Amino acid sequence: MAGNADLHAANKAKKDEFYTKLSDIELELRNYRSYFKDKIVFCNCDDPYESNFFKYFALNFNALGLKKLIATCYNGSPVSGNELLLDFGDTIDDPKKIAYKVEITEVTDVNGDGAINLADVKYLMQNDKNVISILKGNGDFRSQECIELLKEADIVVTNPPFSLFREYVTQLDEYNKDFIIMGNTNTLVCKEVFRMFKADRIRTGYTHFNTGMFFYVPDSFEKFHHIEDGKKIARVSTSCWYTNLPVKKHKDFLVLYKHYTQEEYPKYDNYDAINVNTYTDIPCDYDGVMGVPITFLDKYNPDQFEIIWQASGNTRACAPNEILSELSYKPHKEDRGGCAVLKGQRCYTRILIRRKK
Repeated sequence: MAGNADLHAANKAKKDEFYTKLSDIELELRNYRSYFKDKIVFCNCDDPYESNFFKYFALNFNALGLKKLIATCYNGSPVSGNELLLDFGDTIDDPKKIAYKVEITEVTDVNGDGAINLADVKYLMQNDKNVISILKGNGDFRSQECIELLKEADIVVTNPPFSLFREYVTQLDEYNKDFIIMGNTNTLVCKEVFRMFKADRIRTGYTHFNTGMFFYVPDSFEKFHHIEDGKKIARVSTSCWYTNLPVKKHKDFLVLYKHYTQEEYPKYDNYDAINVNTYTDIPCDYDGVMGVPITFLDKYNPDQFEIIWQASGNTRACAPNEILSELSYKPHKEDRGGCAVLKGQRCYTRILIRRKK
């Protein structure tokens, strides 16, 4: 059965072929339908022949009112390759080792039955307004030709390689692009992602926060959860959606009902902050700094709370001196670079927050 250990092993080996189920894409994206009208959607980690992200937008192109759909794949995608010969002819030596893009600007009901029920690339290419072409490079999202496509796009939607997630989301932020992407909850506290949370430039999505999701994986994966429609399915328990679009729960105010006592909310040994075991226990009458678990970020409302910093193993190296001074940080032999220490015991990563009055 696949789990976090398999995810970490895959990350070490740079195996990034975790393919999202269409049902999970539909469940999340139904919350953003109004944001797609007249927009150019870019799926820049998606082979159209196998990507359910591409399939979702092709099937819903007209219903969403898209202006254009662009998809690019990386050189060496595990797609079978036979379909490419249909579109490019038999001049390709090894269709598995080419990077290409598909641009869809019109999806028509060619059989006149009133329904758009196909997302097959060959079918979509029967329309002269749609284009499939070979990329000059390898299709890496960091390549200049893929960056030019990113500049053209309005919103990016995909499941990026989790081994490159921090670099990927940093690029989206740099080019100021709207996005709805998948990631791992462990990246919540990575310095690149955390700083975006602190600046309110990223937030968790609507579904599947830290509850686990099932992904299609290649036949080469030895550990998996079950077989579905002849394909291996692996579960990743630390999965979530990230976006910079508005999400209702991040505008909801947490109902705070508990009152502060020194006994229930002790201070850390190395920070001037109290420990709160769960976000539901945040006291309603404490105005100082509090340390909460990272799950708080799924409920974070920037109108109710201010994120000061995080107490983790890289705090001492990454936090500005003025932040460390504000938190009255004192190095402790157990803090391993900045983790919160409570009664001599090192805690898991804590988000250091303060209530807004």
